[in-house]
Amino acid sequence: MLSLGILAFATPWALAALASLPVLWWLLRITPPRPKLVQFPPLRLLLALRPKEETPAHTPWWLLLLRLIVAALVILALAEPLLNPDRARITSGPLVLVVDDGWSAAPRWRDKIERGNALLERAEREGRAALLITTAPPANGEPMQPGALLPAGDVRPLLNGLQPKSWPSDRAQLAEVLTKAKLPENAEVAWLADALLDDADGNGTYALAERLRWLGDISVLNPRRSDTALVLLPPVNEAQGDRVILRRAEAGETISYTLRAVSDQGRVLSRQPMAFDANATEASVLLNLPTELRNMLARLEIEEQPGVGAVQLLDDRWRRRPVGLISGAGLEQRQPLLADLFYLDRALSPFAELRQGSIAQLLEREIAVIMLADVGNIVGGEARQLGEWLDKGGVLLRFAGPRMADTTDNLLPVKLRQGSRQLGSALSWAQPLKLGSIPENSPLQGLTVSNEVTVSRQVLADPEPNLGDKTWLRLEDGTPLITAEKRGKGWLVLVHTTANSLWTDLPLSGFFVDLLRKVVDLSHGVGGEAAADQALAPLSVLDGFGRASEPGPAVQPLKLRETAKPGPRTPPGYYGRWDARQAVNLSDAQSKPQLVTRWPNDVRLVALDEAGQETRLMPWLMAFALLLFLADWLIGLWLRGLLPTLPRRAATAAMLLGLALLPNVADAQQQQRRAAQPSPAEDFVLRASMDLRLAYVITGDPTTDTLSRAGLQGLTDVLFRRTSIEAAEPIGVNLEQDDISLLPFLYWPMTATQAPLSDTALRRLDTFTKTGGLILFDTRDQGMPFAGTAASPGTEKLRQLLGRLDIPPLMPVPDDHVLTKAFYLMQDFPGRYVGGPVWVERNPGGDKDGVTSIVIGGNDWAAAWAIDSQGRPMAPTQPNTPRQREFAFRFGVNLLMYTLTGNYKADQVHIPALLERLGN
Repeated sequence: MLSLGILAFATPWALAALASLPVLWWLLRITPPRPKLVQFPPLRLLLALRPKEETPAHTPWWLLLLRLIVAALVILALAEPLLNPDRARITSGPLVLVVDDGWSAAPRWRDKIERGNALLERAEREGRAALLITTAPPANGEPMQPGALLPAGDVRPLLNGLQPKSWPSDRAQLAEVLTKAKLPENAEVAWLADALLDDADGNGTYALAERLRWLGDISVLNPRRSDTALVLLPPVNEAQGDRVILRRAEAGETISYTLRAVSDQGRVLSRQPMAFDANATEASVLLNLPTELRNMLARLEIEEQPGVGAVQLLDDRWRRRPVGLISGAGLEQRQPLLADLFYLDRALSPFAELRQGSIAQLLEREIAVIMLADVGNIVGGEARQLGEWLDKGGVLLRFAGPRMADTTDNLLPVKLRQGSRQLGSALSWAQPLKLGSIPENSPLQGLTVSNEVTVSRQVLADPEPNLGDKTWLRLEDGTPLITAEKRGKGWLVLVHTTANSLWTDLPLSGFFVDLLRKVVDLSHGVGGEAAADQALAPLSVLDGFGRASEPGPAVQPLKLRETAKPGPRTPPGYYGRWDARQAVNLSDAQSKPQLVTRWPNDVRLVALDEAGQETRLMPWLMAFALLLFLADWLIGLWLRGLLPTLPRRAATAAMLLGLALLPNVADAQQQQRRAAQPSPAEDFVLRASMDLRLAYVITGDPTTDTLSRAGLQGLTDVLFRRTSIEAAEPIGVNLEQDDISLLPFLYWPMTATQAPLSDTALRRLDTFTKTGGLILFDTRDQGMPFAGTAASPGTEKLRQLLGRLDIPPLMPVPDDHVLTKAFYLMQDFPGRYVGGPVWVERNPGGDKDGVTSIVIGGNDWAAAWAIDSQGRPMAPTQPNTPRQREFAFRFGVNLLMYTLTGNYKADQVHIPALLERLGN
C-alpha cells in the first residue's frame, strides 16, 4: 500500500499506466494522409456543392483533453485509492474482532458490519490473521466458544453471515469461556459494541473488557447514544384505549418515532406518532382502535428502528371482549341516572369494549356478549339470529322492566308470569327483599353477596321441575332473581329486575360489577378458545430485526401460561396453535435499557461513525469517469448535427399521444355526468333531509294512497296558514327500501291487503320509534260494524303488525295529555269518523322529550284532511259538518306541534295561560 498523507493506494502498481497518457494523446491526434488529387472533369460539377456533414481535420483540443481525463480517472480508480486510511496501531499480531450480536445490536447493524469488514480488509492487506468472537449465545443452544484463528480474508464471509439474535448477549459467560480458552497475544482487539448493558449491574461487560485487555490494545466502537436500541413495553389497558410506552436508555434531544399496529397478514391497522421530550426517557401514545381492528392486531412495532426490542407480539389474552348494549326504551339522555344503560355502561367500560345499536347491527360484527335492558319483544327475525348466535357460543344477558312485565317473547331461560311482583309499595304489606344465597351449582359461586342490596319489584318465573337448576341467585324469600339456561355453546341469562335503579338498587352496588364481569367471562370472546393444558409447540419466532421466521430445531415447547426468559431455547415468538396461541416477548413492563458507563482505564472508546473513518474512492472515480464518457458521447452527437432533431421528434410523439387520449377524455366526462344523477334511494334521502315533510306509508292500494297523500297535503296547507311550520309537499314511503330515520312523522293507514313486512322493514320501524319518530296508525274502521274489535280488518292487520314489534305499554289519551293542549284545547280527536279511542304510549321517556312514539286510532284522519286541487274536500265526514272537519284539522295541528316541539306544554309555566283560555 502506497501512503501519501491522507491519501493511500491499495494497488499502487496500477498507477504505472499513467505513463501511457502521452502516447494516448499522440494517437488521438493522428490524422489520415492527405488524399491524392486526380483530374476527372465530370466531377467538377460537384465541387460547388456543400456536404451535409463535415469532419474536422483534427480533433478539438478540449475534446482531446476530456478523453484523457476519462482515461486518467479509470487508471486512478484501478489503483484503489483510500481517503483517511485506517492506520493500525503498530503491531504485527492478529486482529481479534468482537461483535455484540444480541437483540440490542440490531440498530445500525449494517454500519457495524461495514466497519468490521474495513478492519478485516486492512488486516488482509497487512497479511495478518483474524479471530471472530460473538457475545450472544448461539442459536443452536450449544455452549459459547471463540472462533478459530484464520486468515483475515477467510473471516470476512463469517462476519457477513452474522445476524443479531433475538435474545440478550451474555458477556459474563463469554468472559469465563475466554479465560479458559487459548487466545493469541500481542493482538489488536476491536469490539463492535452496542453500548448497552446485558445485565443489571454491568459486571459482565466489565469482566469481558478486562479479559480482552489481556490480549492487547482494545478499542470499543460504540454507536451514538441516540442510536441505541429502544424498548417497547406491553400495552396497558385503559378505559379510553390502550396505553403504549416506549423507553430509551438516556434522556437527550427531542426525537419522534412512529408506532405501527399490524395484523397477522401484514396489514397496517394504525400508525401513531410517539415523541420523546428533551428530558424524558419515556414516550407514550394512546392507541384507540375499533374492536374489530383491535382484535385483528397481532404486533406493535416502531417503524424507524427495526429490532426485536421495538416489537410487541399480542395474543388472545390481550383481546377485549366486545359487549353490545340495547335498551328497550331507545336512546336515553335527558335523565341518565334513570336510563337503562347508564349503569351497565359505567360498570362494563373498564374491562369490555362497548357497542350500541340494534340487534342486527351488533350481529353484523363479531361480538361476545349482548345485554338487553327491558326489551320485551325481539323484533322480526332477530330472535332467530340471536338463537343461532347463542348456539355458536354467544352470551345473552337480559334485564326485566315494565316492557317485559307487559309482553315478552320466548327467548328466555324460564317462562314468566304476566305482570310483575311489587314489594314495599303503598298497597303492599311486604317490604323490599334483600339478596339471598347463591346455589352451589351456580357459576356465580365465589362472589360476595351484598347485604345492602334490595329489590322492590321483579318479574316472576312460572314454577317448573328444573327451575332450581336454572337459578343462579335467589332473593331472601327463595324466589329466583337470576336464571340461566345453556343454549348450544352459549348462555341465555335473565335478571328478573331492572338494569337501572327503578326497581332495585343492585346497579348501585359493587356486586353488580362483579356479576357483569362474571357473565362476560363466560364468553369465549371473538378469538379462539383457550389452548389445552399441554405443551405449546413453537409456531413462529422473531429474529434480531423483529422479523417472523420458522423456529429452529433447538427451540423447545412452552407450558401453558409459562413466563419464558428469551434465549436460544425459547426465543420471542408465538407458541401453541394459530387459533389459540401464546406470545413470548423480549420486554415486559419492567424492561429499561441502560448505557454502559464503566470501562477499564486503558480501553479506547471510539465512535462508530467518527470522521476519521477511511473512505474508498474507487466507486466515486469510476462513476465520475462514466459521467464524462457520457458527456463525450453527447458531444459527438452534437458535432454530427444529430441533437437538434430530437426535440422535433419528441413534439410529434406528444401530439400523437394527445390525439389518442381525446376520445378517453370525452368518455370520462360523459361518465361523470351520468354519475352526477342521483339514484332513487339518493333522491329520497335528499328530499327527506333537505325539507321538513309529512310522510305516509305506501300500502299498494291506489285509493288509500291517494287519500293519504291528499290528506297530508291538506294538513300541510293548514299548518302553513295557522302555525310557523313550513313543510314541503308530502312524501310516500316504501318501508322495504326507504330510510325513514330522516322523517319526524309517519302516517300509516291499515288495509287488509298489505303484505307482511320483512325483518329489514321491522328493524327500520323499531329504530324509528326508539329514536324520536312518531307513527300514527289509522285502522280507519270507526265507522264500520265491530269497530276496534278483532273482526275489523284494520284492527286485525294492526294486531299482526304490532305482534312483531317491540311495542311499549299503551293507554287511552288521558285528559291532561299534551295532545289535548299542544296548540288547540280539545278533548276529542275526530277525523272522518268520531268517537273512537286514541291510544298513546304510557310512559314515554328518553331523549324524545316525553313524546309518545305511537298513536293508534280508527277515525280515518287522512280522509277528513284530504282536499283536491280546487281546495274542496275529497271525502265526506260522518256527520258531514264543517265543524267536524275543522276539529279534524285541529287534531292534526296538535299532533304535528306535539311531534315537533315535544311536551313543553306540560310545563307548569303554561298553567295560567291555559286556565285563562278555559275561563274565556
